[in-house]
Amino acid sequence: MTTFPEPSALLPHRPPFLFVDAITSLEPGVSATATWRLTGDEWFFGGHFPGRPTLPGVLMCEAIAQTGALAILADDRYKGKLPLFGGLDGARFRRQAGPGDTLTLEATMGKMSARAGKGSGRVLVGGEVACECGLLFVVVDA
Repeated sequence: MTTFPEPSALLPHRPPFLFVDAITSLEPGVSATATWRLTGDEWFFGGHFPGRPTLPGVLMCEAIAQTGALAILADDRYKGKLPLFGGLDGARFRRQAGPGDTLTLEATMGKMSARAGKGSGRVLVGGEVACECGLLFVVVDA
């Protein structure tokens, strides 16, 4: 059985803005898969929306980006670096997510250089695609 590092060992994010609970697969510089379990106690549910707590779509995109950052930061070429959003392409929201859902987060890196790159990812809930998008990122010194 393969063991993976805790997400916080690779990512600089911390609660309440760390959206990755566990890494389930990791190929440094190439791809990562992770999970995020929504408990219902998250800060955003109180206002989005009262009576119908719904994970904001933009936070699904952020969770995809954090998963992509795991793949990048696990690559020795990017030690001491920080991948930052450069843009989102083709974001589509296909299903809602809410308290009690476990999200499967997938990210695959495409073209990458020392200073920038592209990738894509998706969020699945119960095996169904909830969100998908392309990622553009820049890499800066941490």
